[in-house]
Amino acid sequence: MELNADFSARAVVHAAQLDWIASPMAGVDRRMLDRLGDEVARATSIVRYAPESKFSAHTHTGGEEFFVLEGVFQDEHGDFPAGTYVRNPPKSSHTPGSDAGCTILVKLWQFEPNDPTFARIDTNKMAFVDVSGRDGVEVMPLFSDGREDVSLERWAAGASVSLDAPDGMEVFVLEGGFAEGGEDFGAQSWLRLPKSSAASAVAGPEGAKVWIKRDHLAQEPLPPSV
Repeated sequence: MELNADFSARAVVHAAQLDWIASPMAGVDRRMLDRLGDEVARATSIVRYAPESKFSAHTHTGGEEFFVLEGVFQDEHGDFPAGTYVRNPPKSSHTPGSDAGCTILVKLWQFEPNDPTFARIDTNKMAFVDVSGRDGVEVMPLFSDGREDVSLERWAAGASVSLDAPDGMEVFVLEGGFAEGGEDFGAQSWLRLPKSSAASAVAGPEGAKVWIKRDHLAQEPLPPSV
């Protein structure tokens, strides 16, 4: 399956407007943003766990990265409330589920094969910081390794924000919204910019809180080879 698989082009999904699609596991549904592959896929998705649902134990051969949007995600490593950022590197394993239900933004098969780095960050316990030269923008760094950079950003109401993407960028709206390219982006809207591109966004009247990944599209993404 290919979805938004042309990584040389701007891609947009207003996911809150999409129907949920059932996954192979009962009680777990998805809204797909991009995808290369079938059930084993390089994929970016929003995944919703119904209360008392869970996946069977499995290994993430290509790694897994996710941000908890609502509820509490759970596995044998702990309980992760809304606002938690998690990286499970290649060959890590777990048994994910949720007693009360949860929704997560998740990316699969997007790690370097030898990346060993775990991350479990509760952003509710961290502070945003001002950025010199970027008026109206506050940043909370989450992860950076020279290959990619992940952060939360908070944009003041009406702020004009330059989105420079020399090696690609993804922006996912957590709260509030912004306008870009003649489109309005609200909660669960997703924008992917290809490498060697740039855009300009204007935060809405309530401002915007966004999850951003940069610099990870320098090389053409490929489907998993398994």
